[in-house]
This record gives sequence, structure tokens and C-alpha cells, in this order.
Amino acid sequence: MKNSLFLPLPLLSLPLPPPIHLKNATECVKKRVTCAVIGVPKSIDNDILLIDRCFGFDTAVEEAQRALLAAKVEASSADRGVGLVRLMGRQSGFIAMQASMASGVVDLCLIPEVPFTLPKLAAALDAVLARKGHAVVCVAEGAGQDLVDGHHAADASGNPILADIGAFLKGELKARCKGVDIKYIDPT
Repeated sequence: MKNSLFLPLPLLSLPLPPPIHLKNATECVKKRVTCAVIGVPKSIDNDILLIDRCFGFDTAVEEAQRALLAAKVEASSADRGVGLVRLMGRQSGFIAMQASMASGVVDLCLIPEVPFTLPKLAAALDAVLARKGHAVVCVAEGAGQDLVDGHHAADASGNPILADIGAFLKGELKARCKGVDIKYIDPT
């Protein structure tokens, strides 16, 4: 309650500052305070049901496109060049997919919602390299976590601590695709 600002308008309460918890609403009920509660979604990934756009999603996609365009320049400047970009997206690949489509330069996009295997990924990458001579691969940070051994720990909030899938894929793709020159970009 002490972090809430009550305006002189009836039935309006704005919880301030972040982190915003709905426990303020429980306190209002306990103290019989008449107010409306406004919940603001805290996710940049745009992965909350019934919410059209989360704060920061469009900006995240725009900034991600810069990294993807830089990866395209790096990849196209080398024979069998690969630009590998790791983007935000622990449990959903909305940023990675939207940025990949908007940039128009991504050949392979890996997201947590769609499992993949390393042999199929390597074969797809080899096919793109044979056709174009270079490739851009975008990977959301939560994609392929099942392929990385030994990462099953959780942080204090209970969220899984993710392995660096970009660094892992860089090593695996170098071993599986002969003669590739991989540039790894992590814009975070």
C-alpha cells in the first residue's frame, strides 16, 4: 500500500513503482478501500494471452533487426559465411520470428516452440550455403535447450538458467558443416 498512489478520482489506484505486484489489490480488499486495479503485463516477449502488444515488443524487434542486418553483412563477406544471432525469447520466439520476417535476411529461425535436431539443422544450413554461399541464422535464447547437456539449474525465482545456445550452436555447426566461417552476434 505504501507504494501506491491514490488519485482523487473515484475507483482509481495506480501501483507505483516497479516491481508491480497485485498484492496491493489484496491489501485494498483487506482494508475495505474502494479502488480499481490495473494490471500492466511485464513481458517484452509479447507472449501473454489476450494482450495485443506488450510494452517494448516493437522496440525489441526493431533493435533485433539491426543485429540481423549486421549478421547478413558479416556472412556475405566470407565464403560459406554464417551470421548466427541469438535474440531474447526464453519460452517464446515471438521477437526472433518477427525480427526475422521483418528484416528479410534470415535463412533459418530457431524458436523454443519448435524442436529441432542438430543433424537436420546442419543439413538445412548446408543446403542454404550451397544455394547462396552464405546464411543468416536467428535463434531465440530458449530454443534447443534440450540439446545442451548439464543445464537444469534454476535461479532464485524458479526460472530455468539457460545455456548459451548461440555459443553451443556455433561449435556444433563448425564441427558438422565443413568450411563454414561463423560470426556469432549476441546483441544483449
